[in-house]
Amino acid sequence: MGNNVNHALSSGSALGTRLGHFYRGSGVPILEAYGLTETSGAVAMTSPANEGIGTVGTPIPGTEVMFDDDGEILVRGPGVFAGYWNNPAATAAILGSDGWLRTGDLGTLDDSGALTITGRSREVIVTAFGQQVAPAVLEDRLRAHYLVSQCIVAGDGRPYVSCLLTLDPDSLAAWQDGVDSPGATGATLTADPAVRAEIQAAVDDVNQAVASHEAIAEFTIIVGDWTSEAGLVTPSMKLKRDRVLAMYASEIEAMYQGAK
Repeated sequence: MGNNVNHALSSGSALGTRLGHFYRGSGVPILEAYGLTETSGAVAMTSPANEGIGTVGTPIPGTEVMFDDDGEILVRGPGVFAGYWNNPAATAAILGSDGWLRTGDLGTLDDSGALTITGRSREVIVTAFGQQVAPAVLEDRLRAHYLVSQCIVAGDGRPYVSCLLTLDPDSLAAWQDGVDSPGATGATLTADPAVRAEIQAAVDDVNQAVASHEAIAEFTIIVGDWTSEAGLVTPSMKLKRDRVLAMYASEIEAMYQGAK
């Protein structure tokens, strides 16, 4: 890029700490922003003076941020919309009379006032023991492993957290060359002890960063990948969570057979 790029901007989906550090190390810091259609643009943003890797920065001037008891982010300010067109019921569901907008996102503020997005409130898993788990935290960390393409965490109403995942075909081919097993494909690879050991190591690494009740106890490797053509991800590669969980209900159930 000819040393002419000072920074780039990212919004719409989580960049992730790993990529944030990678791009900064390559000389192109990525500034992250967070907002919704209902906020008419940004709620918060990092800056060249304060990159805040792993956060979406501090609220922009004039915008207030607070949290309800469940950790959902509430926003108030001049950018918050007046309501949905001809839909007062939908408006009342997310916009209070005091002007606070329920974003549907979960987050925290650190000591510097920077906002970190930790997940979606409607996607929070509640285990059989009433403990809450934010799947996005686990999924983002697991997808950072070079062999993992897509993953989804399950466990709503269950005694522990489980995970379905798919393998990245390009990384898998390179891995096979390295371990001298070029012939194995498809279902053979998903059951390969060496592949499972590699994924288990990735899961163990993820589990070290979360509380014990959030740890992934079981995982299943799915043959093939989840594509937009199959209706399992959006064109921008965001999971259609309900569809994935419905399609692989039997695989999820198998991870809880005999569980206490």
